[in-house]
Amino acid sequence: MVDAVRCEKLVKIYDAGGQKVVALNGIDLNIKLGELMMLVGPSGCGKTTLISVIAGILDQDSGVCELFGKNVNVMSSKDKLQFRAKNIGFVFQAFNLLPSLNAAENVSIPLIINGEKRTIAERKAIEVLKQVGLGDRWKSYPSQLSGGQQQRVAIARALVHSPRLIVCDEPTSALDHTSGHNVMNLLKEVALHQDRALVIVTHDARIFEFADRIAQMDDGHIIKVT
Repeated sequence: MVDAVRCEKLVKIYDAGGQKVVALNGIDLNIKLGELMMLVGPSGCGKTTLISVIAGILDQDSGVCELFGKNVNVMSSKDKLQFRAKNIGFVFQAFNLLPSLNAAENVSIPLIINGEKRTIAERKAIEVLKQVGLGDRWKSYPSQLSGGQQQRVAIARALVHSPRLIVCDEPTSALDHTSGHNVMNLLKEVALHQDRALVIVTHDARIFEFADRIAQMDDGHIIKVT
């Protein structure tokens, strides 16, 4: 069976004021279909860079990253955008909600990008907002929502188009214990089918129990997978 993600010898180097910073230093990682993989480790160890390469937001400098057997890095810009829009849901740590759109409009964006009619997209968005406990706030703008509520809107946006890979950067960081567990139960239920996978960057030890495997990173390396 093809893995959801296959990373081999991934290297990513940043230029920081004329100095080279190696963010990823020969990463090897496979994420299986139907699996919830967590990436843990100290700040600055390369976790967010790795999921950004996996999601096609960043290009690696060398190595291979395949999603569902396809090497996204060799695709044209147009094909890469279409592939990401259809197959990947991303929960950003900073939420990245558009302030001029209400919750339902923010959540409907992936559907509209994929060609869904606006009215149908917003109807589906409201249904997913109900699943994350925000069915009564779908008309609210980001400025009218708490940090935890904005986080749940961001999670709903990642789920709404039923992507095959969901990538989350600290999805429970703004949530209390109960809300965090509720969100993880939702992600596990909705995201994890045999043809999908979920990868989560987290410092939140309260949610480690939800992982199928945990990859520990340090200094651009994966040092252990358990």
